[in-house]
Amino acid sequence: MTESGPVAWPPAPIKTERLVLREPEAGDRAAFVELLTSPEVGTYLGGPRPRDECERVLPETPERRPGLFVIELDGAMIGTIELNRRDGQRHTRGRPDAGEAELGYLLLPQAWGRGYAAEACAAVLDWFANALPGEPVVLRTQTANNRSMRLAAKLGFAEVQRYEAWGAEQWMGVWSSRRPIPRNLT
Repeated sequence: MTESGPVAWPPAPIKTERLVLREPEAGDRAAFVELLTSPEVGTYLGGPRPRDECERVLPETPERRPGLFVIELDGAMIGTIELNRRDGQRHTRGRPDAGEAELGYLLLPQAWGRGYAAEACAAVLDWFANALPGEPVVLRTQTANNRSMRLAAKLGFAEVQRYEAWGAEQWMGVWSSRRPIPRNLT
């Protein structure tokens, strides 16, 4: 995620009104397994991963890597949010120029519908805008994922294109720190 310049990692935890965004810790492993094996979470991501596989391959302390934040509510992990630098050498049908940061997030189903995704995404985009001013961020989702489509609009992502992939219509939007994030996200 830091190809455009030096970004200190990990940053201090990012605190919002209700959430803490931080690095993964050993105590997060069970929540990572739940997140990755949830049929609801996997609906638009190709389905859940097999529980036995996740239990076998997930390390005791989930991987810490630049751009990955745990979303914590009242001391418990409720999801993840990440900014991954897309490989500029690997062109895709979705965006042939690549190279920009891509926003992704997953929340446990019991955390859905409470505005946590919007709050966490806005905080990470603010952090990113301060760390790498002017850098664009992309977000991709299936058009059938109404919740993600609404969140992209709330956050100020502008549609770049729609395309077919993985047997479904996909949507790609771009966000720039030059356009402020709307503050009324709930």
